[in-house]
Amino acid sequence: MAAILRGSRCLAEKCHNHVNAAQVSIRSMASKTQVGFIGLGNMGNPMAKNLMKHGYPVIASDVFPESCKELRELGAQILDSPADVADKADRIVTMLPSSPNVIDVYTGPNGILKRVKKGSLLIDSSTIDPAVSKEMAVAAEKLGAVFMDAPVSGGVGAATSGKLTFMVGGPEEEFNAAKELLSCMGANVVYCGQVGTGQAAKICNNMLLAIGMIGTAETMNLGIRLGLDPKLLAKILNMSSGRCWSSDTYNPVPGVMEGVPSANNYQGGFGTTLMAKDIPTQSKTPVPLGSLAHQIYRMMCARGYASKDFSSVFQFLREEEGQ
Repeated sequence: MAAILRGSRCLAEKCHNHVNAAQVSIRSMASKTQVGFIGLGNMGNPMAKNLMKHGYPVIASDVFPESCKELRELGAQILDSPADVADKADRIVTMLPSSPNVIDVYTGPNGILKRVKKGSLLIDSSTIDPAVSKEMAVAAEKLGAVFMDAPVSGGVGAATSGKLTFMVGGPEEEFNAAKELLSCMGANVVYCGQVGTGQAAKICNNMLLAIGMIGTAETMNLGIRLGLDPKLLAKILNMSSGRCWSSDTYNPVPGVMEGVPSANNYQGGFGTTLMAKDIPTQSKTPVPLGSLAHQIYRMMCARGYASKDFSSVFQFLREEEGQ
């Protein structure tokens, strides 16, 4: 029923296999209907801008009005609440920090579900508990809307360049409709299964990333202590079997790479608090390294690193050894 009610967006999808000039025109017009976007932080801001670059009129909202300034100047319509956005757009993307934020934005007194239209497509790109995604999907379905979880990987750099990877969970018949929007913000859009599986894929990725970043920071620190030039060591690692994303794309050592948080006193990027939140700890599956990584990032948050990028674990380790 939701797919039928979605109107022009779904008409465009159904025309895919029967292309002629008139249908191409219809699909083009349908694809440019306005899109809601809620959450304009480090990730949401560039994601919304990429939607606008692809010709989508954006209707946005954020709890912090100053976060909306740049998008307003680019021509986005800024509204006061998620409910106001839901009143005007039947396709909405949310990018929020945590499960409680998602619950509030969707089900709170000024939430999306207070004024959501039947047939609306709701795409949540936050990284949250898969159980919360499932709860939101059930609540949306009761109102005739479709909720899909689509967390991302790639960080602020990929969000800015439109190179994110989206891991999508939800009804398979709605995947192409979601992909239409997500492809404007990402290079990879992968269907994972039913609601919650996108989040499952994301927390697995984040646990590996957390472990890998700590390992890279330890290795770089050890090499420096042994007299190696950090740029040389990074070069060797990146042509050897120890190469990983944390070493070749997001190196944690200041001065090794430009355009990463370590080159900017660990400002911007992906906060240590968020990394600590995203590492799964309530699992019956043994995750000894994941649990240790979680403890280290929790300790960093208590030591003043909460708002710094998670690659600041290198600085944390240096301080721990009394440097």
